[in-house]
Amino acid sequence: MFVGLMAGLFFAYDISVMPGLAKTDDRTYVAAMQEFNAAIDGNGLFVLVFLLALVLPVVAAVLEFRKGRRATAVWVGVAALAYLVALVITFAVNIPLNNELADLGNAAKVTDFSVVERFKSTWVTTNILRTVLCTAALGCLVRACMLLGRR
Repeated sequence: MFVGLMAGLFFAYDISVMPGLAKTDDRTYVAAMQEFNAAIDGNGLFVLVFLLALVLPVVAAVLEFRKGRRATAVWVGVAALAYLVALVITFAVNIPLNNELADLGNAAKVTDFSVVERFKSTWVTTNILRTVLCTAALGCLVRACMLLGRR
């Protein structure tokens, strides 16, 4: 469920938020992204979902492995790995880019928007990758549930 929520969040950015922002001027783009990032960073529920989407599959993979259900454990483990890669991308690429936008300060006073073009091309591409990884992780978890259902 938590992996699905994360896949949905990333997907929503891919198909609505970022294409919509791309049609605005750079000042509006910076101000909006700063507000989105501040809202997410300060949201305890988001942090909980963000972390549990990794922790729960790892725990489930270990438990399934210990119960001798190796096939299920592998599918859950692959899901955890895919989500972990999405987290690595988030911490290595997306968060630093978010921080660069935050460091610009008040968007109304920004004069150099060069960071915005780099942000747009890199952030959007890596977000699509995060969507694909989370969706793949969700698919792996569905497969694991199907295997459990056959028992």
